[in-house]
Amino acid sequence: MKNNKISFLFLLLLVFSILTAGCTSLDSTQSVNESKEIRKDELVLAVDGEPDAGFDPTTGWGRYGSPLFQSTILKRNNQLEIVNDIAENYEVSEDGKVWTVDLRKDVKFSDGVPLTAADVQFTFETALHTGSVVDLNILKKIEATDKYTVKFTLKEPQSTFINSLVTTGIVPKHAYGKDYSENPVGSGPYQLVQWDRGQQLIVQANPEYYDKKPFFQKLTFLFLNEDATFAAAQAGNVDVASIPAAFSKQQVPGMQLQAVKTVDNRGIVFPYVKSGDFTESGLPIGNDVTADPAIRRAINYAIDRQALIEGVLEGYGSPAYTSVDGLPWWNSDTVFEDANIDGARKILQKSGWEDTDGDGILEKGSLKAEFTLYYTAGDAIRQSLSIAVADMLEPLGINVKVKGGSWDTIEKEMYSNAVLMGWGSHDPHEMYNVYSRKYAGVDYYNTGFYQNNTVDEYFEKALSALNEKEALEFWKKAQWDGETGLSAKGDAPWAWLVNIDHLYLVKDGLDIGKQRIHPHGHGWPVTNNIEEWRWND
Repeated sequence: MKNNKISFLFLLLLVFSILTAGCTSLDSTQSVNESKEIRKDELVLAVDGEPDAGFDPTTGWGRYGSPLFQSTILKRNNQLEIVNDIAENYEVSEDGKVWTVDLRKDVKFSDGVPLTAADVQFTFETALHTGSVVDLNILKKIEATDKYTVKFTLKEPQSTFINSLVTTGIVPKHAYGKDYSENPVGSGPYQLVQWDRGQQLIVQANPEYYDKKPFFQKLTFLFLNEDATFAAAQAGNVDVASIPAAFSKQQVPGMQLQAVKTVDNRGIVFPYVKSGDFTESGLPIGNDVTADPAIRRAINYAIDRQALIEGVLEGYGSPAYTSVDGLPWWNSDTVFEDANIDGARKILQKSGWEDTDGDGILEKGSLKAEFTLYYTAGDAIRQSLSIAVADMLEPLGINVKVKGGSWDTIEKEMYSNAVLMGWGSHDPHEMYNVYSRKYAGVDYYNTGFYQNNTVDEYFEKALSALNEKEALEFWKKAQWDGETGLSAKGDAPWAWLVNIDHLYLVKDGLDIGKQRIHPHGHGWPVTNNIEEWRWND
């Protein structure tokens, strides 16, 4: 442990010298080749996302990437299909309420103790009663019916329950305590060796792992800011580094830039209802301008998404039309023509918006076509997107006042003002949370108080389906069924802008396998297929 700390301090000093001097005396190519020789089965990664709450799946670890230390009952492959992990098979009862899972019998935790149904029961009961971001309220009870069989009984059918089996890592009943989040024991491909908060995490391959053995026996995760990460990559001291688009045009000797498609989206959520109401805590709800569907639709059609990608993301992104673009439950009919200013003007004119006083801002009666758009201060991408959108809408006669603020500030304003937010998950249930009437005003979910009875009916049919495949039709119809829906072709409660590519500098010769479409940028989604990583011969 002492040697690890010394080496890390040395790396920090090296990075600091690079940042202050602006150069290095090391030959980068030589450093790359030497490091590859020294670390044949070891990797150093700087990929963001140190979890403040630690590595406990019962409180949320692993929801947006591989749990790394823990196994899950099921998992998604690189095509996002659900396959077995520690499950041999599972069955769902005819009424959709009882899920019975048969477990593999060869799974052991890293301490050598077999994983059994009792551990699964303990994990889900702990998560259920923790009251964290892991939402298992649909569960009525969990039973270990024998040593390797678990039965989950739901209060009502819910097709998306399967995602809880995909994302919830199993913890050991015998080794779970108050310090588990800092010292996790699991049955995943790696086990924790050392965690220096704010600095580094060192893990090694779990010798008890039951599935495909990872090629790399040791991984060191460095927790550096963007500048320090890029400097470490330039010095040849990391094998994989996540970087922002602002650094993407700079060449790094010995490393290749890899862009991964995502549903890490950014969009504008509008107050959907008129003003006049208040939350239970007294916060104002609604906005008379954005409550007009013509305003919301015109904004959607007027935005030039490709220009946002080129101007803000350096070309690394894709246009966003929903929160689930490219996923199996996405309805591709939601795509429409971008930057259609003429079409947007016609929508507004038909609805009675016109510039009667010649100030360049449209009016409808006594109402001016203007509103405030909030973004989180300190987030350069959200700020740039907000300013760019405001500029695009000015010629249309819509005045958008852009304002940065902390989340504490935004929480007080987000029910009555537009906000630039981001989502993106491999779980279709997130779409339900963001758009359902049930979640209007709940946390950061349906902040605009959007409601559409037809959409809610599709949601209920999707949730009550017996499996994910049967639910797809209803998730898609909720977005657009030809007449109505939650997309811009329907009610347009959001103006989705872009999906942000995740960018990684990867050392020459390192194969990180086929990367599945990444979710929102929490966790370490790039490591989802860590067992596939290896050096090319």
